[in-house]
Amino acid sequence: MVVEPGMASYASIAELLGAAGAPVGTTDWTTLSQDRIDQFAEATGDHQWIHVDVERAKAGPFGATIAHGYLTLSLCAPFLGELVQVGGISMGINYGIDKARFIAPVPAGSRVRAHGEVVSVTEVPGGAQAVVRLTIELEGSEKPAAVVDTVSRFLA
Repeated sequence: MVVEPGMASYASIAELLGAAGAPVGTTDWTTLSQDRIDQFAEATGDHQWIHVDVERAKAGPFGATIAHGYLTLSLCAPFLGELVQVGGISMGINYGIDKARFIAPVPAGSRVRAHGEVVSVTEVPGGAQAVVRLTIELEGSEKPAAVVDTVSRFLA
């Protein structure tokens, strides 16, 4: 395995199979602007006031609008792309999520990033399945925004 800043790079599926317990680095910071939150609301049809009504949210429980939990969750796809690379494969696919927890609200304008670790890797027909736990950090907060156990398949 080669570890570049922010990324774990495995030369092959065979090398990935030995990676359980390994850290996979830290992503760059990403800002969750109100515009991005509004775009997510439009795309999903989730226009709850806590996300999109800036004036009403000022008097709400967080003092500002917050990102949708599912918007935070959706960042796992690009974060994984920044953190894990496997060589010698025909494709990598998102196979799902074993567990996701939203620990702290993400106010509009906040920055988040992820760091990860390989929880497990198992052989599957045609390749390997990896569970990578992503802890999504919220800048300035002691608590993470979310902790997500992602499941990916890497096929030969």
